[in-house]
Amino acid sequence: MPCRFITLLLSLMLALMLVMGCSQQTTTPDAKASVDYNRPLPRGHAPLRKITDHADMPDTTLAWSNRDIFLGDAIDRSIEWYDAPSSKQWFPVCNITHEQAQASAVAMRELMRTTPDADEFNQAIRERFDVYESVGCDDEGTVLFTGYYAPDFHASRTRSSRFNTPLYTRPDDLVTHERDGTPLGRRLADGTIVSYPPRRTIEHTGMLRGTELVWLEDPLAAYVVHVNGSAKLRMDDGTILYVGYAGKTDRKYTGLGRTIVDEGLLREDELSLPAIRRAWKKDPKKIELLIHKNENYVFFQEYDGDTWPAGSLGVPVTPERSLATDKSIFPRGAVVLVDTDTVTLSRGSRSFVQFMVDQDTGGAINAPGRADLFMGIGPTAEILAGGQYAEGKLYYFFLKPREVQAMKAKTMPIAGAN
Repeated sequence: MPCRFITLLLSLMLALMLVMGCSQQTTTPDAKASVDYNRPLPRGHAPLRKITDHADMPDTTLAWSNRDIFLGDAIDRSIEWYDAPSSKQWFPVCNITHEQAQASAVAMRELMRTTPDADEFNQAIRERFDVYESVGCDDEGTVLFTGYYAPDFHASRTRSSRFNTPLYTRPDDLVTHERDGTPLGRRLADGTIVSYPPRRTIEHTGMLRGTELVWLEDPLAAYVVHVNGSAKLRMDDGTILYVGYAGKTDRKYTGLGRTIVDEGLLREDELSLPAIRRAWKKDPKKIELLIHKNENYVFFQEYDGDTWPAGSLGVPVTPERSLATDKSIFPRGAVVLVDTDTVTLSRGSRSFVQFMVDQDTGGAINAPGRADLFMGIGPTAEILAGGQYAEGKLYYFFLKPREVQAMKAKTMPIAGAN
């Protein structure tokens, strides 16, 4: 994630993602407990299914009417990413080639700019694009959409009584898959690879001493940064530092909110980041013990403010236009359509049918039934991210192969192709 690979990784769902780890409607607490949104993709199964029945197509009319300049900016950033030769290493995926993914983003951007009305846009989609649906958590397309944001904390380069909890840089012995970045474990001196030590061991043995990037005020603040994958840090010397995801261990992710509910400290309908902070102030040792139940650990690096908050593609993410998914199974940089509900600042809900761009990942986003909406930066975004917990559908748009060839044949080349 440079976000969250930065996202890996959040209020009712900052908490519920902090927190926890298929009809489209806002999900009730009773329903939450009965659905395994984190069900791994079965071996040999594809995460995307091409839609062949027109009745199953998403509402591109509404999504087209909801487009804006920010969507255009987000697509442009994906196109820039595709232009870089390094982006080719992530393809093919889901039988989508790099050339096809790149051409699809260019073509979709042009359609957004030039089609005069939704009817013409829809016709172009039907004629030129194949539309794919995520199989979701149940092979019926059910996806849980949570939210994340870019937090803002005080920090220091130096340990003190106030700043006593570190964020660590990526250790040299962390091994990840060379192609997709999946964490594999820890490389020992003899070359063997074993599972990385759990969170508690990392934090209490000093095994990473000397690799601290910055120090935060308490373990809960550090954990929030871990979950979201990036942060804006107000340093004690008056400067601003931006940090983002540099890798994570191979250990299992367990959400803090789920653990707090299981322990009986809060009911699900009470769960929010402010409520977790109150519980922390009341009994910090107890909450820290629960934090340690999440054995997964995230590492960080500095980022230029011009690109922060950056997603796993290394480009800035855009509020309500950038999406985080499991990048070990889904194509990077693609234009998608999200059909779900989102929360309002008054804790109501609204229909959310929008084109977005798949530009990020996250520690808790590790299955076809999970996706994370980027809500923005700071306190308002925290409220929106924290309340986001709703089922929905996720669709991907890729040019038909003949259309890719037609674009190649034209005098105007695909951006970045050479």
